[in-house]
Amino acid sequence: MEIKTHKKAQPRLLGTPVYIEDNVRAEVELKTNHEMAVDEHGLVHGGFTFGLADYAAMLAINHPNVVLGASEIRFLAPVVVGDELVAAAEVLEHEGKGKKVDVVVSANNKPVLEGVMTCYVLDHHVLDRNHSSE
Repeated sequence: MEIKTHKKAQPRLLGTPVYIEDNVRAEVELKTNHEMAVDEHGLVHGGFTFGLADYAAMLAINHPNVVLGASEIRFLAPVVVGDELVAAAEVLEHEGKGKKVDVVVSANNKPVLEGVMTCYVLDHHVLDRNHSSE
């Protein structure tokens, strides 16, 4: 399992990859912690759940220049501190540089987020200024 994208992603924030099949599928796990809580009830901010889904989508494509262009996401249930999240991402469609990726994040085998992310594989890194005017 070779990670070709987002190589500096921090596992405690975005999850730990457990399976990658380039341009097909990826699975990432994340144990939520108290730093992610937004209130005294231990509610985890949805941005962490979304970030996990995004990371799984990037790894399903697993190209150095992949970026997220759009998403259609539904939050289905709250996440609380201590939940162990699993994100599964599967590439559904390829249209030129664009790819549609189905994502599902689960906690305790119950979906908490689902949707489709539109990703693009660019010719160059999105921040590569040498090619920004092309």
